[in-house]
Amino acid sequence: MAPAQDPNSTGGSSAGATKDEASLKVPSKDLKKKDDKKDEDLSEEDLALKLQLELYVERVQDSDPGLQKVALESMRQEIRNATSSMTSVPKPLKFLRPHYGTLKAYYESMVDSDLKKLLADILSVLALTMSAEGERESLKYRLLGSDGDIGSWGHEYVRNLAGEIAQEYAKRQSEDAPFDELMELVQQIVAFHMQHNAEPEAVDLLMEVEDLDLLVEHTDKTNFKRTCLYLNSSAKYLPGPDDTLVLDIAYMIYMKFEEFPRALQIALYLDNMQYVKQIFTTCHDLLQKKQFCYILARHGITFELDEEMCADDEEREGLQEIINNSKLSEGYLTLARDIEVMEPKSPEDIYKAHLLDGRASAGASMDSARQNLAATFVNAFVNAGFGQDKLMTVPSEASSGSSSTNWLYKNKEHGKTSAAASLGMILLWDVDSGLAQIDKYFHSTDTPVIAGALLGVGIVNCGVKNDCDPALALLAEYVDREDPATRIGAIMGLGLAYAGAQSEQIRSKLIPILNDAKASLDVIAFTAISLGLVYVGSCNEDIAQAIIFALMDRSESELGEPLTRLLPLGLGLLYLGKQESVEATAEVSKTFNEKIRKHCDMTLLSCAYAGTGNVLKVQHFLGQCAQHLEKGETFQGPAVLGIAMVAMAEELGLEMAIRSLEHLLQYGEQNIRKAVPLALGLLCISNPKVNVMDTLSRLSHDSDTEVAMAAIVSLGLIGAGTNNARIAGMLRNLSSYYYKEPSLLFCVRIAQGLVHLGKGLLTLSPYHSERFLLSPTALAGLVTLLHACLDMKAVILGKYHYILYFLVLAMQPRMLMTVDENLKALPVPVRVGQAVDVVGQAGRPKTITGFQTHTTPVLLSAGDRAELATEKYIPLSPILEGFVILKENPEYRDDQ
Repeated sequence: MAPAQDPNSTGGSSAGATKDEASLKVPSKDLKKKDDKKDEDLSEEDLALKLQLELYVERVQDSDPGLQKVALESMRQEIRNATSSMTSVPKPLKFLRPHYGTLKAYYESMVDSDLKKLLADILSVLALTMSAEGERESLKYRLLGSDGDIGSWGHEYVRNLAGEIAQEYAKRQSEDAPFDELMELVQQIVAFHMQHNAEPEAVDLLMEVEDLDLLVEHTDKTNFKRTCLYLNSSAKYLPGPDDTLVLDIAYMIYMKFEEFPRALQIALYLDNMQYVKQIFTTCHDLLQKKQFCYILARHGITFELDEEMCADDEEREGLQEIINNSKLSEGYLTLARDIEVMEPKSPEDIYKAHLLDGRASAGASMDSARQNLAATFVNAFVNAGFGQDKLMTVPSEASSGSSSTNWLYKNKEHGKTSAAASLGMILLWDVDSGLAQIDKYFHSTDTPVIAGALLGVGIVNCGVKNDCDPALALLAEYVDREDPATRIGAIMGLGLAYAGAQSEQIRSKLIPILNDAKASLDVIAFTAISLGLVYVGSCNEDIAQAIIFALMDRSESELGEPLTRLLPLGLGLLYLGKQESVEATAEVSKTFNEKIRKHCDMTLLSCAYAGTGNVLKVQHFLGQCAQHLEKGETFQGPAVLGIAMVAMAEELGLEMAIRSLEHLLQYGEQNIRKAVPLALGLLCISNPKVNVMDTLSRLSHDSDTEVAMAAIVSLGLIGAGTNNARIAGMLRNLSSYYYKEPSLLFCVRIAQGLVHLGKGLLTLSPYHSERFLLSPTALAGLVTLLHACLDMKAVILGKYHYILYFLVLAMQPRMLMTVDENLKALPVPVRVGQAVDVVGQAGRPKTITGFQTHTTPVLLSAGDRAELATEKYIPLSPILEGFVILKENPEYRDDQ
């Protein structure tokens, strides 16, 4: 068998072979030596295999077709048996490497026959390790070979082919060449991947060849969940319109397998009401529909059920009641009783002044009206939704309403507005008793008190719909009063009560105010915001036009006012998260007075791309912040907030944005620096990350008071509703540090109230459903407050402190409440732990880590996930958050 060492010396002497021979002749001695050395290293069986394969190579080039066939079959057998290992290059491929050129050359000289196809198959596999980069030879020979099953050559081969198909597809697309033969291969590869648990690779290939529709037919009961999980998470990183396309496919797959709650989440993510209707009409299980209603209620959108979606009138009424959120107050109080925090807290319980040294108490005498105002807010935030407190609601056995009115009159003029409205916050979501208790203020002769009562009505109704529309009935007549404070109370109240409702009545009520020449600037600003809230993300052209005209009518001096900047924000809210739809309006805004032009442009862009994670827009905003300008320019504030609004969509972008904001702090001018803490506050809202906490703590001692105030409020925002001990400690120290500076102390108090929001049961995060869905009304409320905080001194520390109540739009209980089929609370054990990202992982990995087992209702912190710890019940929603209906598992057997 000696001659087998030199494969080119015998057999079919084709032109190609002699050429190869010529090129190999010169260094043949060295090669021989090396070969001998190699052979010595090989074990006996490896050596036998090597010689065997070299013999096959020779035989392939034999003139006898019978011999050729046997050799090719044997070679194929060897390769197939060996490619099953994933860790190293299979031996046959290793030993056949030197003969790749020979076989290639021989292939070219063969006549077309089945044997030629068989050789093409083998060359295609050899090209896996041998082909030069970018040659795509594996694919070339695959297309020339037989149409057999590609999976039998092993996973590696199929993955390599998929990669080459993607490159070839792009090339053919640019050359307008046909790619039908590629698509046949794609079909095979996708089928192979889907059968072998490699769903992400199938999805990637189909994205490359732009044919995701194929996926629907290849999914089955076993792999559709993993496929859709991958589709959902990859959608965040795709540019439009690809992202919506991917989610549409996921929606179709979920609908195919009747995984309705997941389909509903995608429908809400796409803001596609047709899909939502389709889900309601396709699903016939009433319990499931109730669960959908809970998801819709949590998302905070107004949705009317019709007969098609639910035929039975009584059932439809029950479902509509859930969507209207009328059960929210009851569920929240059940949670509070379970955790035993019903006892009302006073502001002093929050300040914990006794833990500080003597200075802080001495400062309390300064500016007592400002202190009382701060206490009003702290009291409202801490007791939000509990229905009782120690300042505003009076226990019935006390004297008839004396202490409540007493506290009201401890506030000066506009302070009374916030004080009266705080009653609405304490009775949050409880419309009936809320309106009954606020009613007494309507009989007051004091206009700020009436204004506060109007605002309170709006707050009580926030996020809760009611069939008899009490808010509209009570507030409508006050909208056209003479007194600006009363008007603002009514207008803001309507904005809060009907946020996201797109109500025609409110539009017809408020639009005339924008064109009213007699109306003061603040009334017009609040009207724009309220219209923006009611029609959030609707792209409504009539309102957009009305706000644009109102902006154009402003005089030069008015354009410099901080409140004027709320007009572009109202305009921006109409396009919240709607991306390109804003372009026409953005063009119009370029014609505005140069004082407001850039500001308006930044505000519109930041709203339109909020929550999209669009990297190009983040770069655009960073570019705007790189300019060093004089003090008067204001547009960089919204640009900095824009970075946070766009990047908050997913974790990676969020971390990168935090780092970019660090740079802005170091190199930016003052008008950028004062916005950075607010942007950090939005990125980590109700999620106190240690690095952000440290940055804000450092900035809270900044020499520039505006930066310090923004940092202090942001400390409150990142800790909102978490009772975070570290932030609470920082704020206590700040309260003694700033005891002589009333405005900074006021900010510290507000932040303290926020950290203990709802005694730690509430969150301000606009995201829910495992951070997949963004509630537009919640984000709108937060953004409105942050824009107002860009000019703290004029707005929050001036007489418009009630803007803080816009936060009520984002307030939601951070609970998991399990209910039975009659919607009564049902305590079950659940495991709560840190959520783990399991996208694309093999097998059935654990979705949470470091869990503890509790009995519902339970609190969920940022990044937590819950799963049932019992087999007895089946949850009707795959994501355990908010209200989840459990039904009994029919297959459950008690072991006892």
